[in-house]
Amino acid sequence: MAENPFAWEDTMRALPVDDMPDPERAPYVQHSTDNGQAEEHRHDPPVPGWLLPPPEGFKAEDLDHLPQLPSHAELIDGSIILVSPQADFHMLTVSLLESALRRQLPDGLRVRREMTVTLADRQRPEPDVLVLDAKGITGRDQTSYEPEYVLLAIEVVSQESAIRDRERKPQLYAEAGIPHFWRVENTGGRPMVCVFELDVATKTYVATGVHHDRLKLTVPFDIDIDLTEIDRL
Repeated sequence: MAENPFAWEDTMRALPVDDMPDPERAPYVQHSTDNGQAEEHRHDPPVPGWLLPPPEGFKAEDLDHLPQLPSHAELIDGSIILVSPQADFHMLTVSLLESALRRQLPDGLRVRREMTVTLADRQRPEPDVLVLDAKGITGRDQTSYEPEYVLLAIEVVSQESAIRDRERKPQLYAEAGIPHFWRVENTGGRPMVCVFELDVATKTYVATGVHHDRLKLTVPFDIDIDLTEIDRL
């Protein structure tokens, strides 16, 4: 899969907000060549300043302050990642897991969807679903959570984000010490849940099972989810 076209090279510098160009496309202009013939050139405006990282990359707190930043942007390795339009499978799977987990949560835990976790200075990914300790919730205006409170991170794989969902994001979650990770794949329109647990010695995830029609686990707590319910949503 091609890399996200909006993850620009670190050598490009951010434009000040006041210097952001008019979004209207500039017209073609003509220049004369040596033989007298007209040659057309189009002067495209620069991309918005909030897309261009400074040399050191964006920092986690920048997501709360960049102007005109679209919803559900996340920060990976100092670059802003924008998501593609959500597919029906993705939306239904996230809703299914969120509602099922919420019904089965032990006291003291909470479930959230599409909220970022600040893992490091230049790492602020957004899991599709996460389960965290209620102590990690500080208020209704909170925009991100700290990894030490996160018990489970879930990524539903999309075509556009497959490499990040399968490789980079679980690597970041493991390095931050999040003990459980689920990767959810689309198999014939139904979710297949690949379950991983953290090896604390190596800070990597170890696969513990692949679940198709039913997801039944005893860790991180007792969980029983009918994955075929997606057909009735």
